[in-house]
Amino acid sequence: MTSIPSDRIRLLIVDDHPIVRDGLVSILHEGEPDLEVVGEAGDGKEAVDAWRTLRPSVTIMDLQLPGQTGVEAIKAIRREDPEAKILVLTTFDGDADIQRALEAGARGYLLKSVRRAILIEAVRAVDAGHRYLPPATAARLVEAMESERLTPRELDVLKLLAEGQRNREIADALGLAEPTVKIHVNNLLRKLQAKDRTEAAVIALKRGLIHLGQ
Repeated sequence: MTSIPSDRIRLLIVDDHPIVRDGLVSILHEGEPDLEVVGEAGDGKEAVDAWRTLRPSVTIMDLQLPGQTGVEAIKAIRREDPEAKILVLTTFDGDADIQRALEAGARGYLLKSVRRAILIEAVRAVDAGHRYLPPATAARLVEAMESERLTPRELDVLKLLAEGQRNREIADALGLAEPTVKIHVNNLLRKLQAKDRTEAAVIALKRGLIHLGQ
């Protein structure tokens, strides 16, 4: 009979889709005696509450959650315990998404397209205190670090621009003068290396600088 380790890696799974959580429970339990799923959560607030109650070894966190986002949940957990170990598992593959998650305190970042073996390897690495970034993810992060950062106000303008608002509408929404908005838009085009507003919006969405509908 196979012995069961007494020092299992206790996992909290956070995803707003029950079928995804079920799949992860199955993947992480099957043939992995050192892993144990001790809890699940479907949104950011539930994640923080569950983490506080269960104190898991590793929290596997999606970023796209109803209410409190995954990044907000990571920050909340890390405020309570700066040593909390969180592994992001998401569909968001933009360099800005990666950067936000790591800055919030995540120790690893995986896409949901990852193979089972990589997920398990990442869980064990994060539990051991290491960072885990696949090569492609690390490359995206380097790309982000080499590009000019957008200011909070530029991000505000960018989101409204991507929603199709014109300079006057953006100015009214943000309480700015229209010439000031024009300056922000020109700066955005330069920093994003976009030829026009439409291309700037496409680049911003692809990189995860903004997410419409949030």
